[in-house]
Amino acid sequence: MPAARRAFLRLVPTTAALLIALHAPDAAAQSRQERAAAEALQQRMEQAETRYREAMVRVRNNEPEAVQAGDAALEDMEDVMVECGKLRGCDPAGFVTTFKRLLKADADAAAAVEEEEEVDPFDADPDGMAAGAAGDVPEAARAAALLSDGRRFVEMVQYNPAVQEAIRRWLTDMRHSLIVSHENYQYMRDLMWPHYERSALPEALLFGILAKESTGRVHSTSRAGAAGPMQFMYATGRRFGLGPDATGFDTRYDPYASAQASAAYLNERMAELNRNIELALAAYNGGEGRALRIHNANGGRSFWDESVYNQFPPETRDYVPMVIAAAWLFLHPKKYGLEFPKVDARPATLTLQKPASIYELTICLGSSGSRYGYMRMLRNLNPRYQAEEWIPAGTELRATSRVVGLYNRWCTRGARADLAHELVRSDPGSAVVRSGPAQSVPATAAAVVAPVASPSAPSPSEHRVARGDTLGRIAERYGCNLRALANANNLKAPRYTLRPGQRLDLQGCSR
Repeated sequence: MPAARRAFLRLVPTTAALLIALHAPDAAAQSRQERAAAEALQQRMEQAETRYREAMVRVRNNEPEAVQAGDAALEDMEDVMVECGKLRGCDPAGFVTTFKRLLKADADAAAAVEEEEEVDPFDADPDGMAAGAAGDVPEAARAAALLSDGRRFVEMVQYNPAVQEAIRRWLTDMRHSLIVSHENYQYMRDLMWPHYERSALPEALLFGILAKESTGRVHSTSRAGAAGPMQFMYATGRRFGLGPDATGFDTRYDPYASAQASAAYLNERMAELNRNIELALAAYNGGEGRALRIHNANGGRSFWDESVYNQFPPETRDYVPMVIAAAWLFLHPKKYGLEFPKVDARPATLTLQKPASIYELTICLGSSGSRYGYMRMLRNLNPRYQAEEWIPAGTELRATSRVVGLYNRWCTRGARADLAHELVRSDPGSAVVRSGPAQSVPATAAAVVAPVASPSAPSPSEHRVARGDTLGRIAERYGCNLRALANANNLKAPRYTLRPGQRLDLQGCSR
């Protein structure tokens, strides 16, 4: 029996006793000192959760002392819940949900090795252990309880033609998009899912929104200006902590930050829309003001009621069933003969031994273990870098254990590393040869001879953008720091949009 499974079984009886014993005292009577103590407990719980997740990764890698580290983290969580139960105004429901779902996740993973069984992540409390544990359940937990009503969801899928039609679309014309979304999500899961889990929101809902909004491409930008994997508009993103940071990077493109904002946004919508998931999704797509007005004007009727449904634009009427259908397929792929590819997404840090771009890394890494190679994964996990941008040696990139192994084998030295470097540094402009009347040079030879600059020739002060130019290639050509060049010309990350004919100031470039 795996060590993680043994640890789980050893702690289940204690957990069940805690769930029965815990209660939620009156928060209104809480003193300032008690509120501070409750906040300190929340921080301890989050730190212990992080330690536990890290320990489980180490357990799967068969690292020594990993099980002991996981047990210690679980015991810390138990201590937090006991202390919360004794503290006036401290609501243990959130702690209980986190603790139990962490344990259940590892139990399910262990059981899956022995017996394949479909588990419904919509079910926030599949064993009914949290019933009666707390009288004052947080808003997110009440919303999750509604979402976990399996009978209601089954009926929706079986008898709602709109959702059925959306399932058909995902399984036919959009099957490739669904599979790619799932593959992209697996690499980002450890960054995104914990925010939904802490908010008692189902993972399938996160996947459904991600698949419909961006196909799991973090740099996706719509014509309307929505950006990132969860497609936040600028103003809405600012309300939930997203937008340009101190370096100018727009955190809407960051999977960690955008998932955190998305969970907060959905909980806020469900709190004002009577915990109706369809209306919350309609607000996500069609605007929260419109959804609230329609909800209030129609006596709280459901999204599918004609008086409500027809007031939303066609895009929103399409969006809601498509998200629900993607979530359903995430839960039950086997039922439809759908097989999502399994990827080795164990997170690891890749430290560059020499300067490289994501383009160069993509070429030298190859596609071993991945159908399409690793460019999308590297870009999604490292959204601050453009694909063509040169990244200094010593930089730490988010990657996976497999990619780190491939990098050490293929990208630090050897023929493939040299070839990748040559391909990304090639200058298309050198293919055009200017020959005078007294000079005759074979085109094939001239094309591979790099032009030699005169020692006395001054460095150019500006560059005129040609069709096909990118800021990364321009920076490489003139020896510029990419971000300094972007700042000098008021170009916004991460797209650095250029137009043909635009003149760029090259001040500070070395050649």
